[in-house]
Amino acid sequence: MRIVVAHNRYRVAQPSGENTIVNVEISQLAAAGVEVLPFLRSSDEIPSMPKAAKALLPISPIYAPRAQQELSRLLTEHRPDVLHLHNPYPLLSPWVVRTAHRHGVPVVQTVHNYRQVCSSGLYFRDGVICQDCRGRTLGVPAVVHRCYRGSRAQSALMATTLAVHRGTWKSVDRFIALTSAVADHLRDYGIPDDRIVVKPNAIPDPGTPAPLGQGFLFLGRLSPEKGLDLLLEAWRRHPDGALGPLRVAGDGELRPLVEAAAAERADVTFLGPLDRAGVRDALTASAVVLATSTWHDVLPTVIIEALASGRPVLGTALGGIPYLVGADTPREPAGTGPAVAASAAAPPSPGGPADPVGRASALPAGILAGEAGWVVPPDPAALAAALPVAAAGAAALAVPARSRYDRTFHPDVVTKRLIDVYASLS
Repeated sequence: MRIVVAHNRYRVAQPSGENTIVNVEISQLAAAGVEVLPFLRSSDEIPSMPKAAKALLPISPIYAPRAQQELSRLLTEHRPDVLHLHNPYPLLSPWVVRTAHRHGVPVVQTVHNYRQVCSSGLYFRDGVICQDCRGRTLGVPAVVHRCYRGSRAQSALMATTLAVHRGTWKSVDRFIALTSAVADHLRDYGIPDDRIVVKPNAIPDPGTPAPLGQGFLFLGRLSPEKGLDLLLEAWRRHPDGALGPLRVAGDGELRPLVEAAAAERADVTFLGPLDRAGVRDALTASAVVLATSTWHDVLPTVIIEALASGRPVLGTALGGIPYLVGADTPREPAGTGPAVAASAAAPPSPGGPADPVGRASALPAGILAGEAGWVVPPDPAALAAALPVAAAGAAALAVPARSRYDRTFHPDVVTKRLIDVYASLS
């Protein structure tokens, strides 16, 4: 089997889990015996482009002529079975879908964000969830609010691109939704069920989990949408030391907020940015990993890392988080809250499979127990109520957390599922 993997890498200065996942997926496919032909561009190429190429950049999200020419040559020479597209912006353009189809090559796209509809791809603006462009032919609100790169002109270009390529996206042969929430988003966009496959990302197996540590770990970008202020407000509702330690690792614009909390309380420790060994040590030292995003976080890799390490997760009931911890329930596609909150407020039946200690009905209102953790509405009171529940229940969910990784997120499982998607089209 011969597969073209097409991806526009994000800039090195903009750390991207998507870049990492594409690299890992290419390696996993190659290890499984698939011939991979990378068709990769990087936004870091832009500053060194010739003037003529730079002059075409404003239209490249709609149509990137050089990329289409080079892709045509690649497809003609190698005659691949499938083209697998990740991010097309700005140097590839969704036009690669049309180019592949012109050569008779089916297209698979992994959907990493909400950019079929939202110019920023996040459904998040000015600190809150925003879906003003949902259902519109042209995303005028994105232009008004400068949603793409803080520029009205660039936002207008992206909104126009999304309008022009609505038919292009609807011609994709198979969409890979990383979670059930992304599948909901695609259905809302008009993609039929038979062209959507839910397949998450995988991370390499870190080995047998270490014994459970103590307390909680927040690991990620220190930015508003990750819910760090939500977490700290909930944490302050408990006496210092009552929940064990809270470790916060990462960097970003909210770093001063964490440093202030660490100076204020003895049970908060700021670890700063960590390398891979540091992440491993932080996971080992902790009992529960926190994922308190206040946007519809598509697939936080830190949750998969937690499950692989046998650490249950306490998160918000937004985006892909319920799916990752095995607590996803039917809800409005990428909704802003009511359906999510309603499902989170209804505890599972006592003694059910999501209840590790047989007392799910005794959970405080708003907490939903899943196979590998708990989710709550993005509300300080709900999160504060869930923290002691997670601290008390961590030991019971440590083994189920690792089991969920083995069954759902292990590279052997995920790579086979991806190859099966390719085979269904070739």
